[in-house]
This record gives sequence, structure tokens and C-alpha cells, in this order.
Amino acid sequence: MSTKTPANFYFDPVSPFAFLMWKRLREDDLGLEIRPIPVLLGALLNHWGLIGPAEVPPKRAQTYRMCQWLADRNGIALHFPDTHPFRSVEALRLLIALDARTDAVDAVFEAVFAKGRDLTDGAELERLGGELGLSNVHDRIASADVKEALRANTEAAIARGVFGVPTLAIGEDLFWGFDTLDMVRDYLADPKMFQTAEMQRLGTLDYGVPRRAES
Repeated sequence: MSTKTPANFYFDPVSPFAFLMWKRLREDDLGLEIRPIPVLLGALLNHWGLIGPAEVPPKRAQTYRMCQWLADRNGIALHFPDTHPFRSVEALRLLIALDARTDAVDAVFEAVFAKGRDLTDGAELERLGGELGLSNVHDRIASADVKEALRANTEAAIARGVFGVPTLAIGEDLFWGFDTLDMVRDYLADPKMFQTAEMQRLGTLDYGVPRRAES
């Protein structure tokens, strides 16, 4: 029986931050039993009324620079694909068809952010699926059960309060973003740190001035 703490890792392979977090989770023993769960980032953003950082032109360049710096600082080889962001739904369905196996998640992330492979290309996706032991990739990822599984993953993530990727869920607590890994370590070492009166009060703060669109 595993003595590790169960944790859900919600991700979309379009996210370089998800790639970085996955690499650290795979290489650092935090005592977690990670269950990777592919979700569609665009659907999360649409549900919560958000936009991705790459959709804001000046933020896009800053985001990519930050990711490259974080990768270099953490000794992670990162090579962005020529086009980003890209349509990731087919890559997500490939992961679903492969039961989001750890080796499949490794391979998809490596294909995108280490090798710069274009997974929007059907032939390239077919090759990657074949490398992972899946035949008839095009037909499999177009199947109703695969599409429904991805939809169900995403809807369940939204119901849990997931609004972006990567998000690590440990028990009832969510940790969003690569930069929360130190927070995760402290949480695992001393959960009571996150149960103080001041921590509890944060969820009850009044919302001040809402942003309103100009009429």
C-alpha cells in the first residue's frame, strides 16, 4: 500500500508552466502520488470569464521570458514550439486515449516544450501516438468516449474550483501555478500553517470595488 499523499495534477499541454511544474513533480520526491488529469484550459478560462496571458500582447512576451528564465534556473531544457499558443484539444484527447499514463504525459510535454514538435499536425500526432503504442490515432481521438472523458474532466475541475493550469489538488486545497511548489512543500510539512485564523479569514474578505466596463 502506498504511503504517499494523493494529489490531482490538472493540466493542459499548451501551458509551459504546466510543463515546468510537471518536470519538478517528476524529479522531486514530495511524497505525493500524482494523478495527471488533462483538462481544456480554454474551457476553464471561458467558464470563469478569464483570458490567458498569451492573449495580452505585452504580457505574452513577458510570460515566455519568465518561463525560459524559470527553466534555465531550474535546469530544465525548454524549447518553445514555433507557434504558441496552439490548439491543444487533439493532444489532450490523445492523452485521454492513453489513460493519461505518466509516460504519455512525459512524452507529450517533451514533444511540445523540449523538442518543439507541432502537435497540431495530424501526421505528427499520429507518429507520437504510435510511439506510445496507440494505433489509429485519428479515429481514436475522434471517438465519442474520448471527447466525453475530456469534457467530464474539465467540468469536474471547474466544479472543484480549478480556474487555470497547472493546478495541484491535495485534499480540499488547490495550488495554482509552478511558483506554488514551495507552498506545497510547506503545506505537506505542516498543514496547520494553512489553518490559522488569518488564513481562514482570507476567504471571507469583502469584495471592494468591482471592475466595470465603461458604458
